[in-house]
Amino acid sequence: MGEPFPDIKSKHSLVAKHVTKERWDKLAAHKTATSGFTLKQAIACAVEFDNQHCGIYAGDWDSYKDFKDVFDPIIQEYHGISPDAVHTSDMEVEKIKGNINTEVPVHSVRIRVGRSIDGFGLSPGITKEQRVGVENLMKSAFAKLSGDLSGNYYPLTGMDEKVRQQLVDDHFLFMSGDRNLQVAGMERDWPEGRGIFHNAEKTFLVWVNEEDQLRIISMQKGGDVRGVFERLARGIKAVGDSVKAESGKDFMLDSKYGYVHSCPTNLGTGMRASVHVDLPGWTKEGLEALKKRCEELKVQPRGTRGESGGQTGHTYDISNKHRLGYSEVELVQCMIDGVNTLYAEDVALQKKHGI
Repeated sequence: MGEPFPDIKSKHSLVAKHVTKERWDKLAAHKTATSGFTLKQAIACAVEFDNQHCGIYAGDWDSYKDFKDVFDPIIQEYHGISPDAVHTSDMEVEKIKGNINTEVPVHSVRIRVGRSIDGFGLSPGITKEQRVGVENLMKSAFAKLSGDLSGNYYPLTGMDEKVRQQLVDDHFLFMSGDRNLQVAGMERDWPEGRGIFHNAEKTFLVWVNEEDQLRIISMQKGGDVRGVFERLARGIKAVGDSVKAESGKDFMLDSKYGYVHSCPTNLGTGMRASVHVDLPGWTKEGLEALKKRCEELKVQPRGTRGESGGQTGHTYDISNKHRLGYSEVELVQCMIDGVNTLYAEDVALQKKHGI
């Protein structure tokens, strides 16, 4: 008797739509070669919770290939791409036109991507040995970084309390306790094999073995998006070159789905380019109006406390909406243009509301 068909609590999720009994019966018994990952593990969040939109994670690169009957339609529907689409990466900063205009009240810029090293599992399926292997490889790779990228790696295991508090104060530390990540299998053996690298200026960070093997982040105060993107591109190349020199391994790059991430919503660029910007006029106009306008501009507004966080005054986090089907340059350009447009309109709205 095979694995029984699961009771999927997230009835409106993409998992509920695309994990049919027929597909389940075909794939449920299969285990991937890299980390022995199963479809049951992949859809654990959609089974456990009733609030998932997507509801599926990959345990390794094999998951996307072995369970493609499920992953492909979910990815195509989520990202709005055709079955024969291919992904193109482009990190050439010279192609970006202009920057955030100087009069726009931007507090800070942050651009992050995820990267995964070939031959190791992804967070939901990675074995303990593989996770420690990724960390050891990254310790050696970080030691090779030079110039403004050079810095220190802080492992979570045995972390000194003063170091921990400083990382908390800097908003750099990632924590355990996220129910989604726990059910997806990403917090096994916590905190072993995990840590944070940052450069001396605290403008270049790498999270090791959180939701992805690597989250590479470039950030700084002010509105110089081009400068932040330039550092990110240099940093990704430097980290990639170091990893290759140490291990002979490359980042996982799929011709169809771009850079491989544990969550299919991040496939492609895996990039979120965001600014914190003051929009008092749009605040008066109302959040629904702002959301509608952002949709037209292909950007996403959030409160400045993060994904599900509240709102602080009239400061918003504005980021690119898409990940897959567009290059990094296109997404950064879209965010720059979107923020400039929103602020120009904000000035008019301030006059309208007498601010």
